[in-house]
Amino acid sequence: MKLASLKHGRDGQLVVVSNDLSHCVAVPHIAMTLQSALDNWHECAPRLMRVYELLNEGAADGARPFEAESCAAPLPRAYQWADGSAYVTHVELVRRARGAEMPDSFWSDPLMYQGGSDGFIGASDPIVIESEEFGVDFEGEVAVITDDVPMAVSHSHAEKHIKLLMLVNDVSLRNLIPGELAKGFGFFQSKPATSFSPVAVTPDELGEAWDGGKVHLPLHITYNNLHFGAPNAGEDMTFDFRQLIAHAAKTRFLGAGSIIGAGTVSNKDASRGSACLAERRMLEIISDGKPKTPFMRFGDRVRIEMFDLAGRTIFGAIDQVVSQYKGI
Repeated sequence: MKLASLKHGRDGQLVVVSNDLSHCVAVPHIAMTLQSALDNWHECAPRLMRVYELLNEGAADGARPFEAESCAAPLPRAYQWADGSAYVTHVELVRRARGAEMPDSFWSDPLMYQGGSDGFIGASDPIVIESEEFGVDFEGEVAVITDDVPMAVSHSHAEKHIKLLMLVNDVSLRNLIPGELAKGFGFFQSKPATSFSPVAVTPDELGEAWDGGKVHLPLHITYNNLHFGAPNAGEDMTFDFRQLIAHAAKTRFLGAGSIIGAGTVSNKDASRGSACLAERRMLEIISDGKPKTPFMRFGDRVRIEMFDLAGRTIFGAIDQVVSQYKGI
């Protein structure tokens, strides 16, 4: 099943989207918003699935063309957004480039930060930044949306709480990060609004590419219309989504609609390219002693997308341009 939120008020209007992303239909008789559907998932999911089946058969009343540009994030705002760093090879690379040792615990205990969730942006919305000097970077990721997760959930029981998956562009302002981390209190100003794919999908839509905790497909990144990377999201993922959920819920309950990200997709095989500019710059430092690739400038475009084995887009594309904030 594929779901999206058309731009409408603060929380969007829930629509069911056809498998090929060509049509959609609003379902106010089931749920006005995706958050409402998640709050009552056990009741809403079967009814939404029936609409999805009718839509794919061309028999759904009220169907209309689906336009990704009209979408907000699937959850335009959420009760929780926690992003991990599950690809430890990426963390190791970044630390090695600056000559820092990596603690052994990073391989056994996930890194995770709690991001701003009061307002996400749609897949086609601009990345609005005040200054290029902030060091604008994209980060291609995969995330899951959960239902209500009990505190101290086990790794083995966490999988059943994964209801939807999305792609992510977790924008980072790299030049602001060092100063914030030096304070010892985590990210804040260096993490502006996050964007998500137009469509969120249930795990069954991934077929054999989903193993219950990882998505075994490449994440394709295009930067300024040129291929940038296609690292496989299922490889070199030290902590899968079951482990990340269990980590997030160790001392707290997670409310329905919680989003858990896996961090920048990264492979040991550098020939597959990268999912962020920082990683490419680190590889340049290791190879040549200094970075050559600049961070994003106003007008630069990034596209993040994932395809099934038949070459069809699964989530639709995150396709964004950096735009200068002019103030209000």
